[in-house]
Amino acid sequence: MTGSPLLLIDVDGPLNPYAAPDSRCPEGYGTHRLLPESWVARHAPQPREQVEPLRVWLNPAHGPELLSLPYELVWATTWMDEANTFIGPRLGLPELPYVRWTDLFGEGGEDPDGLHWKTRDLVAWAAGRPFVWLDDELGPQDIEWIAAHHPAEALPLWVDPRAGLRDLHFAALREWAEDAEC
Repeated sequence: MTGSPLLLIDVDGPLNPYAAPDSRCPEGYGTHRLLPESWVARHAPQPREQVEPLRVWLNPAHGPELLSLPYELVWATTWMDEANTFIGPRLGLPELPYVRWTDLFGEGGEDPDGLHWKTRDLVAWAAGRPFVWLDDELGPQDIEWIAAHHPAEALPLWVDPRAGLRDLHFAALREWAEDAEC
């Protein structure tokens, strides 16, 4: 292997199972009330002190588990750099690089190929390196497009936002890294 493959990590869904049944904190997770600037901006012109913090569920075991994997970890989330401030420290993760999103199709525009809005940016950001993308919103069209447009091995891995990352995901990540021709 010439270098570690990338592990592109979405926060909401994989790390924060926001759609868990009955809106109950899943076992092993802790509840955090967070007020990132991006969340405050979504509620403008409401003053910051009147914005209700965002409820986020995080499992502290995920940090050490992610760090034990043979990947270069990268945030691939709308949290962007705020993941380093609000998410990483709660999981015991160091500061990670993050994908900066472009506005390829303008406000409210849709991808002409029906891709998830992150797909093209992630492939460009990976710049030909092997990667796994953990996300709860990717679909079959993204998988097909990545296979056709990314020169290295890639595994778009869907994570159920009702359950978040599970042991089966970590097993798949280990197996893929062992099998990948990086």
